[in-house]
Amino acid sequence: MDKLASIGLYNTKNIFKNLSVPRLVEEALKRGEGFLTDSGALNVFTGKYTGRSPNDKFIVDEPSVHDKIWWGNNKPIEPENFENLLKRLMAYLQNRDLFIFDGFAGADPKYRLPIRVINEYAYQNLFCRQLFIVPSDDELVNHEPGFTVICAPGFKADPETDKVNSEAFIILSFEKKLVIIGGSQYAGEMKKSIFSVLNYIMPQQGVLSMHCSANVGKDGSTALFFGLSGTGKTTLSADPHRFLIGDDEHGWSDDGIFNFEGGCYAKCINLSREKEPQIYDAIKFGAVLENVIVDEDTRIPDYDSDEVTENTRAAYPVEFIPGAVIPGVGGHPKTVVFLTADAFGVLPPIAKLTREQAMYYFISGYTSKLAGTERGITEPQATFSSCFGAPFLPLSPMVYAKLLGEKIEKHDVNVFLVNTGWTGGPYGVGKRMDLGYTRAMIKAALDGELDSVEYEEDPIFGLMIPKSCPEVPSQVLNPRNTWSDKDAYDKAAASLAESFAKNIAKFSGIAPEVIAAGPKSAAGK
Repeated sequence: MDKLASIGLYNTKNIFKNLSVPRLVEEALKRGEGFLTDSGALNVFTGKYTGRSPNDKFIVDEPSVHDKIWWGNNKPIEPENFENLLKRLMAYLQNRDLFIFDGFAGADPKYRLPIRVINEYAYQNLFCRQLFIVPSDDELVNHEPGFTVICAPGFKADPETDKVNSEAFIILSFEKKLVIIGGSQYAGEMKKSIFSVLNYIMPQQGVLSMHCSANVGKDGSTALFFGLSGTGKTTLSADPHRFLIGDDEHGWSDDGIFNFEGGCYAKCINLSREKEPQIYDAIKFGAVLENVIVDEDTRIPDYDSDEVTENTRAAYPVEFIPGAVIPGVGGHPKTVVFLTADAFGVLPPIAKLTREQAMYYFISGYTSKLAGTERGITEPQATFSSCFGAPFLPLSPMVYAKLLGEKIEKHDVNVFLVNTGWTGGPYGVGKRMDLGYTRAMIKAALDGELDSVEYEEDPIFGLMIPKSCPEVPSQVLNPRNTWSDKDAYDKAAASLAESFAKNIAKFSGIAPEVIAAGPKSAAGK
């Protein structure tokens, strides 16, 4: 096969290159990799690994990148250990059937990255075809991969020999322009490894790479939604009154916004047509479901079940969402929304941020883990993930935060912090913020209805809270008012502010005005 020998692949059994969706589904079914649901989606089980494995991700410590990588966030592996593992992986793949997808990451031709994905499993190649950007026949003629991903879940590392942490590995080599993945069948590793690559390349071209969703209104106004898993990023951006650009990864260049991907990878735990109709109806033939329990007789998925994992997923092309923007490009955003699911019930359901506050909360990347979601967690825990995507950042958060601040200022962007978490008390006492209220607040922010209302300043966090919002009861807007025990609220707020202070203290090089924009305890006031 063309140029496979250059990466050590000499002998292969059958090469299935750029197969159509029906052919890939056929191959997956023939090989027993999954089965079809009642809607025609391909459901698969990923075995031991039902989510990303961040402890098994490495960057090769190569001379050309050593001084650029944020090593406090990324694990190095020596080049010789990478080479040895790569040789053994190539030996494993000899005389096997392989599935190859050639495509792009990046909807803007000016910045897109040509990629090649080589898979052991047909369904994983289908996943890549649906998640990345499919080239035209003309574009395929001269397609030269700028980065290659080799994914072979059946090949397992030897931790002692290979100097890795387990049988699973995800390793990026920027000099070889190569990602190798083994031991884990979770398809999201491929998607996120390319995102990590783009997070290295794009800022060096002046493009802010972002873990966010994006949509556009009928008036052409673009909005971005940042947020960690479980905060509602995918749900809130799939708005029937707006047009989806993408649900997870974007770049912000001097020309505007562009989607890195051609598909969506939505969490589908507790999915219902009533609450999330666009996502529910997108799960049809061509979509890939991961780890969803399905009735053996009716083939109807049970989206409420977490028997296999809470992290059930659906992968589908963005055009399965009605009115999706194809190609996935938009103008400079008018509004940016930071989503957080605060299980302490402390942060306001919506607050307007200054540029400095936006940079502070962007660097912080706050949400919270709930009791019971991980072994040993018995009460909510504050979680911070820089730029709302720390696991995928090869460079220092300051690089991305600086770009964000510059673009907010240059394009006069409104930034809002939206809490989709708890109100009236912490998890176990209060209740989850009503999704209808959240949608109404975001609509008001996007439509400019919060530009002229009266605001009050939160005394601890310094956030500007609107006193009114269309279709939202005013008593909901200030979180302290929703608590019956005001002293308990004050203590919880002070505790969360201190968590912010401890987290931000881990970083160096943050401008004093950005530090001062944080909670007052964090600013030393």
